[in-house]
Amino acid sequence: MYLAVNILGLLVFLALGWVFSHNRKGIDWKSVGCMVVLNLAITWLLTSFEWGRDAVKAAADGFAWIVNISYKGINFAVANWVGANGTDPAPVNFIVSALLPILLIVPLFDILTYIGFLPWIIKWIGRGLSFITRRPKFETFYAVEMMFLGNTEALAVSKIQLQRMKAGRNVTLAMMSMSCVTAAIIGSYIQMVPGEFVITAIPLNCINALIVSHMLYPVAVTKDEDVIYTLGDPASEGDVPELTEAEQKEQDKAVAEYNALPWYKKIYKHDPAAPKKEPFFSFLGDSILGAGKLILIITANVIAFVALAGLIDAFLGMIWDKLSLESILGVVMYIPAWLMGLDPATAWDFSQLMGLKLVTNEFVVMGQITGEVASYAAHYKAVLTVFITSFANFSTLGMVIGCFKGIVDKEKNDAISKQVGRMLLSGILVSLLSAAMVGLFVW
Repeated sequence: MYLAVNILGLLVFLALGWVFSHNRKGIDWKSVGCMVVLNLAITWLLTSFEWGRDAVKAAADGFAWIVNISYKGINFAVANWVGANGTDPAPVNFIVSALLPILLIVPLFDILTYIGFLPWIIKWIGRGLSFITRRPKFETFYAVEMMFLGNTEALAVSKIQLQRMKAGRNVTLAMMSMSCVTAAIIGSYIQMVPGEFVITAIPLNCINALIVSHMLYPVAVTKDEDVIYTLGDPASEGDVPELTEAEQKEQDKAVAEYNALPWYKKIYKHDPAAPKKEPFFSFLGDSILGAGKLILIITANVIAFVALAGLIDAFLGMIWDKLSLESILGVVMYIPAWLMGLDPATAWDFSQLMGLKLVTNEFVVMGQITGEVASYAAHYKAVLTVFITSFANFSTLGMVIGCFKGIVDKEKNDAISKQVGRMLLSGILVSLLSAAMVGLFVW
């Protein structure tokens, strides 16, 4: 019976994506079907085979290694905020753990963009995933990127794409950003809750973010729009400089001479057809300054969003001392919790933890259950761990909105701000879908 309820829950969560869709007729059901089947296959592999979890963990460890290196620079500048390896004193504050690593990660990825390596990686990984999922190349690559790098970092290193893509695609990426984690803190998760389900949740959230964002906000992307931009590419046709007839002939001659060169000379010769780059250290300085500005914007937005949530709680408490956002969401989430295939009493406990996670964060919930989660029934342990393994909460809304404000123009920011409700719903539905999928295989 409970398995049947779990299956029903999976279908209901998908249906909610259709009910709250911005454009129901625009949903590509073939793409949704392909991604659901893919995620069920991934769930089976990761819940049944150790090597699958080891592969995901190895990728996560690679990204965590980069983040840990950033602590060397942080420790030099603000030694009293963080220890040499970023964990002493523990826990480190939010700015140190989540934001200051951006000062290394953004310039690093910008350098990879400058030399053309990152656009090449995005193009080919995106092309392979796009073939399987039937989604645009950059969106599929971004789903993998944010799976380990985190939302603000992944958005920051994707600024060239964000600035050149249309507003609707920016909205899609904002919704996807609600469902990520950061590789640097996966080790902390594993110390508090069952590690096998933490590792399983990561790739499931990746594909489910593509599913849910597409259902809630379908955006048609033409072949001409489904491109990977590089440094110097014009944002629009109007930005392409017009050449005189003489200049055009000179450029055509230079292009012909370049094309006639042997392949090994093309490696270090500048392609005259490609846009000119600014000097490297000027570019690097702009990248570092941009990363610093982004940290300030994100910090301000997070403080404001968390404080506003606290203010709402204070007003609710004046009405009734037991009333809060957490308690309201705990009641709202009861039916979704029961649809995981849980008995009513366990579903109620689960829904309260869901509400707590959405108002605070996953660490608060993990800290509350860490001493007893090992004794939970296998099915409950699995769905609970998978649901809380993501950044989907109110403060993440502030982080994502703040990040976009530091990167894209007003038109795109306005489009994102109008979809704040769907952004939060996207994070919740992704977590529900991932938990329901794992629940099918763990009893």
